[in-house]
Parts: sequence; structure tokens; C-alpha cells
Amino acid sequence: MPFLPTAVPVQVPFSPGLPPPLHSLTISTTANGFSTPARGWNSFGLQANPALNPEFVFNQTGIIQQCDHLASTLGGYGFTYCSLDSGWSHPYHGDEHGRIVPDSKLFNMTELADHLHAQGLHLGIYVVPGGFRADRHKTILDTDIRIGDVCSGDNGLARCNWNYTMDGVQQWHNSVVNQFAEWGVDFIKLDFITPGSPDNGVHLPSNSSDDVIAYHKAINNASRPMRLDISWKLARDEKHFHIWSKNADSFRTDQDINERGSNSTLAAWGTVQRAIDNYRQYIVIHTGKDETLALFPDMDNLYVGNSFGEDRDGLSKARRFTIMNHWMGAASNLMLGNDLTNLDAIGIQILTNTFALSVAEFASTYPMRPRNPGTGFAYAKQLQTWVGGPDTTGKVMVLLANYGPDQGQGGFDTSMTGIQTVSASWSDLGIRNEAYRVQDVWKGEDVGIETQALEARLGEGESWLVMMSPVRSSSKWRAGELDGLNLA
Repeated sequence: MPFLPTAVPVQVPFSPGLPPPLHSLTISTTANGFSTPARGWNSFGLQANPALNPEFVFNQTGIIQQCDHLASTLGGYGFTYCSLDSGWSHPYHGDEHGRIVPDSKLFNMTELADHLHAQGLHLGIYVVPGGFRADRHKTILDTDIRIGDVCSGDNGLARCNWNYTMDGVQQWHNSVVNQFAEWGVDFIKLDFITPGSPDNGVHLPSNSSDDVIAYHKAINNASRPMRLDISWKLARDEKHFHIWSKNADSFRTDQDINERGSNSTLAAWGTVQRAIDNYRQYIVIHTGKDETLALFPDMDNLYVGNSFGEDRDGLSKARRFTIMNHWMGAASNLMLGNDLTNLDAIGIQILTNTFALSVAEFASTYPMRPRNPGTGFAYAKQLQTWVGGPDTTGKVMVLLANYGPDQGQGGFDTSMTGIQTVSASWSDLGIRNEAYRVQDVWKGEDVGIETQALEARLGEGESWLVMMSPVRSSSKWRAGELDGLNLA
């Protein structure tokens, strides 16, 4: 069994009126028709960290090997997307019409899609904005318009920048996505979108949001549904968030979480702290009033299948559970980055816990918000609490966490060591002052009934995830069960 904290019954005085109100926050159907975030696997972790599996080769055989394991081990738990990252397509030119095509030495996309679909999986691919600079002399399919007449400059990715005021640009996107549909593509990751996407010296244009709109229109015109995931660390201002919400299904809230290089770990804890704080910065923008979102966050790849040991993967057992708690609670995409051929027992336990995955379903409608212990505010804190919901029955999801000392990017700049007490009153959480039946998500068992607060003793990097249901709305409570409980 994994390490799990022990609940501590507490009686914390209720202090109404001090914390800010907990407004309704929900997520509805996305622009391309999806009501839950994607679950599956992405190849980038193994591509960027070859030492973690020297036998992995990024080609059709290597991908099929990984995704056959996805189907047999996790496919029945909703992990169905097998997503290729950068490198599957020809890097410098397209076909005779400038359309994106696979590197034929590596992939046959139709055969790959057919293989995945036969196992109940979905195929994902990676693209970047712009047309190929080398294809400027080519004519866009079903037009007499040359790419070079509507696409100019250099975005640093061997691509030119589209002029969206001109005819032919949308036709190019339609022709590309229609071909994706013919192959059997189900998921498009559109990377290097701006504003966002730190430049890294590739001279990106300041605003490529029109590319997101064009891909969305092309998906709507295609013969099969597709998700559109946009990346990376995108602008959160009202204008651009509106564009992302109207056109994409998920958007990256942070930079890459994984480390890179032959001797690096997959994910350092300090980087995980940064990813959690970037989600916090994003979601607090949407907590000042009742709001319904239409876009899922993407906190980047999920590294909880760890099979190489903490010295290689960078994460302890407790921290792996904490990562899963936060990715699920945020309603993030759950796209694994580990070597699926070497998942360990803890990784499988985390990824196949049916009650925990049902909590992820709850969070896909009711994502969590931060509520600081003692105040209910939403600042970055080493000792933090989060709440998702309540739903229409009053049920809430609550997460208590001790992130350990700030390793430089956590946003809270404190360094308390060892086991700490994390507690939150109903007032801190912003929920109704009543009795709740508390259920430990990972143990799958009732903790008991709490009337005023939750408290747990948590070590560095540990967290505690619970579901709480109002006792009076539950058919399970017995007559007289509340006798003697102080609800004042």
C-alpha cells in the first residue's frame, strides 16, 4: 500500500464572514465537443530522455510497442490517446501541395491509426504554426494560390507566417486536417502558439492565435472529430483566453515539466512545484465570480508510472500520488510520459484506481481552486488546501498538501521541513457549515463524519485527497447518527 496520511479529527471554531465567498466554477463541453480531458500517453518524455529506455526508438515499431501496453494495461481505464510528439513528420517540406506528411522512413500513419483503432485507442499527432518555407512555390490544394503568396517571413521553425487576411490560408489548413482525418487522426497538439510559448531563440511571431482559429475551423470541416490541444504556457488574459476557449479543447498552463538530457530525471520536484503554481495562477483568475469554462487545462505530461527508481525518475512514491491528485483535481489532461513497458506496481495502482478516476470525472466538471488555510485566500502557500465543487448535492472534493520547501519556482518562498499539520475549516474552504461524511480517495474508505474542519499531518511532498458529502443528503446515514454533533 502507498503511504497515505492519517486523518485527525478536529474541532476548529467556525469564523463566518472572513474568507472570500466560494463562487460556482464549472467546466462544460469544449469547442470541439469534448466533456472530459484527454487520457493517454505522449512520446516526448522518452524522446527527450533516451537514457531512461535506451531500447526505445521513435518509429512505428517503438510507438506500437508502447501503445500496445497502453491498451492492455490502461485502456480499460480511459487512457486511450496514443500521441506522437515532434519528429513524426518531415521537418522541412510537405507534399506536392505543401501539406504536412509523415517521415516515411519512420511512420505509415494510416496503418498506425488502424492498428490503434482496432484496440480502442486514438491517434494523436504534433504540429506547429505556419507553412513550410521550402514549399512557397507549391499550390494549395484545390486552388490556384501559391503558398508563398499568402505566407512569408520565418518563424524559426522552418515555416513562414500565414497572412490571415488573404484567401487560401484556411483552404491550406482544411486540406491538412482533411488528410489527417483520412489517416485516422483523433488528437492534434499545436505547439509554439503565441502569446505564450517562450521564444527560445526561434523568433516566433508575437501572436499566432489565428492559427488556433484556423485549425479549429478545419476540424469542424473534417470527417471525424478531433481534439485540439494548444501549447505552451499560453497567455491567460481575457482576450486570448476567449480565443483559446472558443477554438481549442485544452491549453498548456506551464512550460515543459520533464527534464531533458542523457543523465536527467524525468521530472524534478521543483519543476512540479512550478507546474502546480502555474495552474494556481491560471485558475484564480476565474474564482472572483460564478463562471462556466469551456476549456481544460493541460499541466503537461504526467510522470507517475515511475519504474526506474527515485534517482532516475526524480519522484518519491508520495510525490507521485501528489502529482496525480493535482492533475486530476485540476481537470488536466492525463497524458503519461513514462515508459509504458516498465510501469511499476505503484504506477499501475495509481492509474487503475477506479474511485480515484471517478474523482477525476467529478473534477472535469468541478475543477479545484486554492483556499489558503486560515484565510480562504488563493496565494501560493507551502501548506495549501484546494476545493472542487460543490455539485448540486453539496458534494465537494478537498485536497490538503504540504509541498515541502520551495525549490525556487513554487511561488511561496518558505522552507518548513519535515511533517507539518495542514488544516482547513469549512469557512476556509467556503463550504456550508454542516456535517460531511469524509471518504479517503486512495484508501476508498470512510474516514468518518466531520462537522467543522479537516486536518492531516503531511510530510514534504505529501497530500491527502478526500470527497465529502453532506450527511443530510446521503441515503447512508442512520437515524440518530448526528446526535451530539456540534453544527453551530
